[in-house]
Amino acid sequence: MNHWQNIEYLKNGNAVQRHSFRVLNETGILSILKDFEPIVVGTIPINIDIEGSDLDIVCNASDPERFRQLIKKEFGSFDRFRDDINQSRYVAGFFYSGLEIEIFSPSVPSVMQNGYRHMVIEDRILKLGGEKLRQEIVKLKKEGYKTEPAFGKLLNLVNPYQDLLGLMDMTDSQLMDIIKKHL
Repeated sequence: MNHWQNIEYLKNGNAVQRHSFRVLNETGILSILKDFEPIVVGTIPINIDIEGSDLDIVCNASDPERFRQLIKKEFGSFDRFRDDINQSRYVAGFFYSGLEIEIFSPSVPSVMQNGYRHMVIEDRILKLGGEKLRQEIVKLKKEGYKTEPAFGKLLNLVNPYQDLLGLMDMTDSQLMDIIKKHL
């Protein structure tokens, strides 16, 4: 189990992270989804969320229809429940205690999904770049940028969704060179 698969880090985080921890525990969502490799991803875990940010959970469901039935049974009565399914993935969303929760589940191991992988590299970049970089990302997000394009703008990435994944194998020293060059 890696650090991100244990939500304890949220318990002692900022106010939104602590609220997310309570919501996750009150709904029991991670226990309900335990057979599907649930991992909380996105902006809230790495402290770059803005007002209206949702709590994203990636899962691995080889049978999207079976997964859909479970989600509808457990969460279909929650406020503003919605879902969508196709051959390759299932997405559901709802609100609980003022927080929007979105579940994304293709038939791909959770740690191999781009949502998880983007969060991991973004977290490394934020740790290396410090508070100034974090504030710049949050500022861009408040201006309307999605997360990956915000990182792309600051780091001069041509295709941020792909280019961020290309940064994953870099050493911290190599990443620092990129960060220093563009900040």
